Amino acid sequence: MAKGKKYEFQVKQDNASWTAEIVRKITSKRSAISKRQSGFSSESEAQEWGQKELKALLQNLHEKNKHRSKQHQQKPTQ
Repeated sequence: MAKGKKYEFQVKQDNASWTAEIVRKITSKRSAISKRQSGFSSESEAQEWGQKELKALLQNLHEKNKHRSKQHQQKPTQ
């Protein structure tokens, strides 16, 4: 089974402003927007925000997963 990116960011132009979105891939045909910020004056600002927020989101998920894993390992078996 091929592994692809579950999270990515996209930058779109809305008239004179730019919008950045953090997109989560749910299935091969379906995705959902996790975060969205609009009103950027340039594409580079929107890309910078998208990269920064994506990195923060993935770091937060990694920390949560480590914490859950640690709790699961410490859980007594019956």
